[in-house]
Amino acid sequence: MSRYSAGVNDINPPLSAMTRHLLFFVFADFQLLDVSGPMAAFEMANRIAPGSYRWTVCSQTGGQVAASCGVALSSQPLAASTRVDTLLAPGGDGVERACDCVATRVWLKEITQTARRVASVCSGAYLLAASGLLDGRRATTHWRRETDFVRRFPAVQLEADRIYIQDDKLWTSAGITAGIDLSLALIADDLGEAVARQVARQLVVYYRRPGGQSQYSALLDMAPAQGRFAGVLRHMREHLHLALNVEALAEVARMSPRHFARCFRAELGMTPVRALERLRIEAARAALESGALSVKSVARDYGFADPERMRRAFVRVLGISPRALQLREAG
Repeated sequence: MSRYSAGVNDINPPLSAMTRHLLFFVFADFQLLDVSGPMAAFEMANRIAPGSYRWTVCSQTGGQVAASCGVALSSQPLAASTRVDTLLAPGGDGVERACDCVATRVWLKEITQTARRVASVCSGAYLLAASGLLDGRRATTHWRRETDFVRRFPAVQLEADRIYIQDDKLWTSAGITAGIDLSLALIADDLGEAVARQVARQLVVYYRRPGGQSQYSALLDMAPAQGRFAGVLRHMREHLHLALNVEALAEVARMSPRHFARCFRAELGMTPVRALERLRIEAARAALESGALSVKSVARDYGFADPERMRRAFVRVLGISPRALQLREAG
């Protein structure tokens, strides 16, 4: 097992009155990149704007805490954690066990009252949701956890395709590397977009990456191949060009429309209409990326009423228009 002492950042610029204290909360089997990615972004910000940040790693009891890859970070116990500017909670294989710890949930509620910002990366949103911090708020998490998250935390307004979301002082991000996107947004919030753009260039990443999480999902992952609605999803994929509605899909499932819509959402974490839109968007995106020349023909072939409706759907879900996607691929 590798060990690395990261209790306080190793790059120690002269601290100023504007130095912001960041607190990374870790637990056994956390995802290392959820922590190291943001740390790298804040380190670069310090090089550009010295004294902007310092950080501490904390855990429930302190000491060495091993990530799921085996690398261990040195941490301070929660009791030693002082008032902080921003708390960041990572995700990882051990997040379920961390959520079960009553003391951790109580601490998260308490520190949220005094911290200026509280953020999560990937499945770290489970920690915030389990503590009741996300009730009634917009949030995101790793796209693979969408269905489970919706089932467990129905009071949270999950927007699973977003790379990151800010709802007042609470910030949540999508899976793993999206922690860097989140950190760039936090840096822009603190130091301005010019600094954040310089950090992005140093890290060789998009300042604002195009598209949402759905660009990384596989359509077949929407449901198990032998699941109750596998046949319905297969019918959707094979008939994207048709004007499908809930009534028609319920007939395929041999259920009443109301019962079908309710069961579909409960099992897949989204409505049939949203699932159909996701399938159409991803199929249309794949066609455009493979060299389709006409946005109009793609809109027709994949069931959009007209190019304008496809454009609006692309912008809402992927954050980029079909034409902009074509230009990006051509460039």
